[in-house]
Amino acid sequence: MSDFNWKKMVSNFDARRDLLIPGNKEQTIDFCVKQLIQIGQEAIHLRGSFFLALSGGSTPNAIFKKVGQSPYKEELDWSKVYLFWSDERSVPPIDKENNYYNGMQAGLSLLPIPSTNIYRMQAEENIEENALAYEKLIKQKVPHNSFDLVMLGMGEDGHTASLFPETHGLHTNDRLVIANYVPQKSTWRMSLTYECIHLAKQIIIYVLGKEKAFTVKQVLTEKEQPNHYPIQRIGTPTQKALWILDSSASHELLSSID
Repeated sequence: MSDFNWKKMVSNFDARRDLLIPGNKEQTIDFCVKQLIQIGQEAIHLRGSFFLALSGGSTPNAIFKKVGQSPYKEELDWSKVYLFWSDERSVPPIDKENNYYNGMQAGLSLLPIPSTNIYRMQAEENIEENALAYEKLIKQKVPHNSFDLVMLGMGEDGHTASLFPETHGLHTNDRLVIANYVPQKSTWRMSLTYECIHLAKQIIIYVLGKEKAFTVKQVLTEKEQPNHYPIQRIGTPTQKALWILDSSASHELLSSID
């Protein structure tokens, strides 16, 4: 991957967000795998470790599947990789809805990452207490509370991590991790906060598929309504978020700005 330079492919979208469209779904997943490896290599070269906050969902799991295979799994010193999660459902770690479980099953378990470097969110019980414990863990383990990469997705309702529309977690201050009650789903979720996300050195939002195309256009081109579309708050002028879209997810957006 010596000739792979993803940064040259980034387009400026606005003051808080950049945009990158690698191609169709498979091309985009291949790109994201190479990018993840390269971000990790640079972090290890510069700082001696790679602190990564993972997302759940089909796109991250497709990335994890490829990362767990040759030649990619040989291209990073996994002993220096530290895995955290950006959010978690309130289900046990063997539940098929659990982000940690799905990530490990998808391909992360194939990587030689020491078990002591893997920190799942324990959201299945005592979620408010465990959110505080996870925040304390980040403060202890992650230098300056700054992940090298936070991976995020976007729901069709415009949520990201477990920051859902009209929920209390959208207005939390001075916290890195919260327990957020989601009335729409009648459940609790654990989530990184905006504050924690914006401390990251790299924020990437992955959105693939035509079913997300309308929401992508609304979020990126309409008047900001972060209570309605929480993902609109991701990215600052000093810490921009990179949106990676495949050709299907970007179709409505590109049609609206042509």
